Amino acid sequence: MLEYMTEKQARKAICKIGDKMYSKGFVAANDGNISIKISEDIIIVTPTGVSKGGMSMNSLVKMKLDGTIIGKNKPSSEVKMHIRVYQLNKSVNSVVHAHPPASTAFAIARIPLNRPIMSESILTLGVVHVADYALPGTKEVPDSIEPYVNSHNAVLLANHGLLTWGDDITQAMYRMESAEQYCNIMIYLKQIGEPVEFSCNQVSDLIEIRKKLGIEAGGVPPCDNTPVQKKNSAPDAELIAKITREVLTQLN
Repeated sequence: MLEYMTEKQARKAICKIGDKMYSKGFVAANDGNISIKISEDIIIVTPTGVSKGGMSMNSLVKMKLDGTIIGKNKPSSEVKMHIRVYQLNKSVNSVVHAHPPASTAFAIARIPLNRPIMSESILTLGVVHVADYALPGTKEVPDSIEPYVNSHNAVLLANHGLLTWGDDITQAMYRMESAEQYCNIMIYLKQIGEPVEFSCNQVSDLIEIRKKLGIEAGGVPPCDNTPVQKKNSAPDAELIAKITREVLTQLN
């Protein structure tokens, strides 16, 4: 069962994350949008035409998932994709959309983030597919992300940007940061050589750890059956438990 923030807590958290997104260069001008669910059918979302840096709590919009706006402020035109995520995946409590430069470059090139090269990305982010192109602000946008909402944790919007979601706003933002880091590392790798990818056995071990962390979504990256290094076919239970404890410590 979700534990909801109060309206005041949600407004404060959105402004804080908006400042973080702006300071990291994930958004420019009035790009991006952020929302938090505060009850079964009510969200707080960023307004239209406002920079995510330096937002005031009073500028944020309160609205129902049926589209009814509570108050005078108008929400971002892209709130439709936030609403679709909440409607389809009841475990989601926050949605974040931005245009991080490296991730957006991958979205424009329509390259998914699916190569098994980093344990952290497999554990906490998973595979990030590219949704079909849709005109911003239209119903086509939520339609394009629908195939990924229940099975994954993020999606690249073709020629647009990145959308992430999570149990809370911190997890949603972490997933955005993880995707951007993955893309930056892939760009560095293009300059020095091809990455050495995990074998299927190694990917399976990481997926098992991810399940122990309680993360069911994320998908499984494609892999090569040829192992990178010799290892027993069965996962090392003691090693998996150790890594799980370390990851949990970092997440807490």
